[in-house]
Amino acid sequence: MLNKLAASELVLNPDGSVYHLNLLPEDLAEKIILVGDPDRVPKVSKYFDKIDIQKNKREFFTHTGTLRGERITVMSTGIGTENIDIVMNELDALVNIDLKEKEFKSEHKSLQLFRLGTCGSVNPDVEVDNMLVTQNVVGLDGLLHFYQDYHFENEFSKNFLDKFPYQKIKPLLYFSDWAEDIADYYKDAKYHGNTATFPGFYAPQGRQLRLKALDDKFLETLNDLGITNFEMETSAIYGLAKLLGHKALTVNAVIANRRRGEFSADHHASEKNMIEWVLERIIK
Repeated sequence: MLNKLAASELVLNPDGSVYHLNLLPEDLAEKIILVGDPDRVPKVSKYFDKIDIQKNKREFFTHTGTLRGERITVMSTGIGTENIDIVMNELDALVNIDLKEKEFKSEHKSLQLFRLGTCGSVNPDVEVDNMLVTQNVVGLDGLLHFYQDYHFENEFSKNFLDKFPYQKIKPLLYFSDWAEDIADYYKDAKYHGNTATFPGFYAPQGRQLRLKALDDKFLETLNDLGITNFEMETSAIYGLAKLLGHKALTVNAVIANRRRGEFSADHHASEKNMIEWVLERIIK
């Protein structure tokens, strides 16, 4: 018996599907597109030649089908790294745990995970309505500190930690980077950059309504430290992918430049362009 899991650790639905995603192993392709918004799932799957699986529970909507003869899945994650924690662990369970026996499989399967999202840029030179691929990412949400054996270091992370001035936030930071061996899918993107993943949309991203943010120069400081853009999921996708032995890439449509105060004139067109651009590259 290999690492038998208690019922409280791997929670399943009555039909044997994983608890939150409501999926069975046969519902999943090895190439998976991750989007935040459930409404974006049919915007992707409408390009499939056929759709075989349509399931949902809570904010997690999944369509699996075929495109140009290859099986592919698109799934919504909702907003934030706490949702990504659910998605990544349950996706891994679907391919690397025997759900009936609740035992780890002896052979590991690696998924290819492609996040499609939207982002804001803190670099004044980045033009809106273009695509930006994340090479390095820093998480400011603290998620990966809950996992044993997580450590990532490269020149970007060392420089960032050395110069990051906000001491009360610093203990939350963790880092990761893209799956370099599949990065050629996106080699012709206009921008490749370094992403900051935040645990919120307002003060964490420097927005101020009735509550003041930490520092009026927060976004400018991040740009000075090499950050190109920011969003709310990639640090968890990249970090958990490395821990679990999967491969992940993020591409975001840049719909805002915060330093220039610009917003896309038609972000729906940017989203459509991104979907078509990605599908042309990951399914030949």
